[in-house]
Amino acid sequence: MILQEIKDRRSIRAYMPKPVEKEKMQRILDAARLAPTAKNLQDWKLLVVEDELARKELVDAASPHQAFLYTAPLLLAAVALNPGYVMRCRQPAYPIDLAIVLDHISLQAVREGLGTCWIGSFDEEGAKKALGVPDDLRIVQLMSLGYYKDLPPARPRKDPDQLFKWNHW
Repeated sequence: MILQEIKDRRSIRAYMPKPVEKEKMQRILDAARLAPTAKNLQDWKLLVVEDELARKELVDAASPHQAFLYTAPLLLAAVALNPGYVMRCRQPAYPIDLAIVLDHISLQAVREGLGTCWIGSFDEEGAKKALGVPDDLRIVQLMSLGYYKDLPPARPRKDPDQLFKWNHW
């Protein structure tokens, strides 16, 4: 039941130095591949950074203030290929599309016994340089991925009556 993975998902900030098995990674990447996108354009790429030196270079350049990233066995960079595309609702498609992709990843990771952490606090230009991403593309988010040392407790959530309205505002 997907609701269980949603309930069990945490932001992991302590990783074990254990590699992620290829079969698990393939299922995680397949979950990303199947994510819906605006007009099904799939205008994104995911850079999977597994090489230790490349991970260090990325963290040094983009997010050195988050030391836990140095311990993650995998770092992901979510890259928008068409940042200029705007949907009819006048919203840019790329942050929404990539949020769905990364959410699919985070939930499949839970199913696989792994943890993730969404990283929005990073220097995009530093990340682009470290990863060789062209200037005209956008790195929307980074994400750490791996086996967690400890599973933190669930954080509190607002009551439903604070979050939902029915039919009209």
